[in-house]
Amino acid sequence: MSREVDHHFEDLLDYLKDTRGFDFRGYKRATLSRRITKRCTEIGFDNIRDYVDYLEVHPEEFAILFDRILINVTEFFRDKPAWDHLAAQVVPEIIGRDGPIRIWSTGTASGEEAYSAAIVFCDALSTKYFLDRVKIYATDVDEHALAKARAGVYSAEELGSVEVEVRARYFEPQNGRFAFRPDLRRALIFGVHDLMRDAPISRLDLLICRNTLIYFTAEAQERILSRFHYGLKDDGYLFLGRAEMLLTHSALFVPAELKQRIFTKVPRRDLRDRIDAVAAPGTAETGEADRKLRIRELVDDTAPFAQVVVDRAGTVLLVNQLARALFNLGSGDLGRPLKDLSLSYRPVDLRSPLDQSFIERRTITISGVQYALPDGSVKDLDVQVAPLIEQDGTVAGAALSFVDVTYGAELRSQLERLRSDLETANEELQSANEELETTNEELQSTIDELETTNEELQSTNEELETMNEELESTNSELQSINHDLHERTDEVERLNVLLHSITGNIPLGAVVMNASLMVTVWNERAADLWGLRSDEVVGRSFFDLDIGLRKEQIRNMIGAVLSGKPAHDEMLVEAVNRRGNRIRCRVRASFFPDRAQSGAVVLIMEEIKPEGKAPSD
Repeated sequence: MSREVDHHFEDLLDYLKDTRGFDFRGYKRATLSRRITKRCTEIGFDNIRDYVDYLEVHPEEFAILFDRILINVTEFFRDKPAWDHLAAQVVPEIIGRDGPIRIWSTGTASGEEAYSAAIVFCDALSTKYFLDRVKIYATDVDEHALAKARAGVYSAEELGSVEVEVRARYFEPQNGRFAFRPDLRRALIFGVHDLMRDAPISRLDLLICRNTLIYFTAEAQERILSRFHYGLKDDGYLFLGRAEMLLTHSALFVPAELKQRIFTKVPRRDLRDRIDAVAAPGTAETGEADRKLRIRELVDDTAPFAQVVVDRAGTVLLVNQLARALFNLGSGDLGRPLKDLSLSYRPVDLRSPLDQSFIERRTITISGVQYALPDGSVKDLDVQVAPLIEQDGTVAGAALSFVDVTYGAELRSQLERLRSDLETANEELQSANEELETTNEELQSTIDELETTNEELQSTNEELETMNEELESTNSELQSINHDLHERTDEVERLNVLLHSITGNIPLGAVVMNASLMVTVWNERAADLWGLRSDEVVGRSFFDLDIGLRKEQIRNMIGAVLSGKPAHDEMLVEAVNRRGNRIRCRVRASFFPDRAQSGAVVLIMEEIKPEGKAPSD
């Protein structure tokens, strides 16, 4: 589609939305373009701009256009194995729950799938309980199709996929057609609903949307599926068509039976956890929990020295066992600001080293700090303030380590070795983490490629399904036209038989000529009079026939009658019959209008017998 054509195409979609309230911008462009172009061609337009002008002055065209765009291809129990699975596995589970049952059939078109759902649930519940518990909401954007759905009257051909026994239970004969039972019809509510614009129906046990999503773009499908997720109960079911896979929406729905396209909803609580963890990690609540968890992962609670961990704001997050014993700290001190504890200034003021460590992003060491114990003994401590730095470079907090160096160099050497081991382990961990990130990126790239391929395959599958439904719609139209042609042909044949019967039984010679003076009817009396059979003259010019009638004498009369002035005329002429006898013949010409309005001529020829003389033969 060229840029100019694309511009006019979008103008048409905006015009439909502004004037009729139908927003087709979420529909697939290829399908829309194909259907609209077909309609333009039908009425003789070769560009969309002229078609928009036509719509402005012919409002009745909107209904025809919408009928072309909204392909209402449906049938009762479409894809029978899927309905059988629904009836056998899903329906018993739904009716086993307490309370009312709410069903929504979207894109219901002329109502076949909504009535199919009613039959399935009525079979499972019986009429009384069905009417007490079940409510079926059937919606579409096509008001014309909904009018047929509300009536609930179908032909025998449209009920071809319904078993004879089921038809007898749920449909009543009505003027050669079949109407859904009025008492059960009260359980169904039909209405106009736009999946792209209107709020979803809620508290649903079952949502039926079969081969409707394939007409929408991927973005529109995602928006609609989010609304479906909201409308369904946590234990509700989503019933899709055979061309709809939901491969890219596993965060909302998971397959209950993928082959039959039946899905269950991912409960809202689990979904929120996924969204919090993946889509919005920076929110206040989840971000705080994640940050604290990360800090705990960065600290070894089994360190052989007293250790206290604070976050960037100075809140105490972790105190290991040695620190609790050394500084008399308890679980109640967790979550308190460090500045409110005596530890912040005893055995040494920690506020300045903390700020320095955060700013300079390095470990601050204070050696030779003496700390008096309650029993009067004194410990020599090396205090280390080490910043805890995240992978993105932000400072998450600090680890305050109090290393007992009272026992001299040996312990100090051991501490150095431990510190070195810790740094080595940290480097190895960092290296492993980088390798893991690289592997994860490669894996993510592969996943993205697979998802792209899946999307393309899904899009192609949906496009093929759309074209198949268009072909089904076109085939239905051709069958209807063929049926009409058969009826008209039968009527023409009947009239021809009647005409030949009439002309064959009159005692006068009768000839019918079209506007080109070609013979179309030649009765038996004309054959007897002039000696030519009907099969010898029909299709030939009357004035080319070799008969004993002086045709030149009546040519002007025939021409005048054919022009309609006068409508009837007659004259006597001399002639020679098939036996070679001279006769007098009365010829009467009458104008006969036909459907083409060019007219035809009926010529009546009667031999005039002399009085008292037997007819010549």
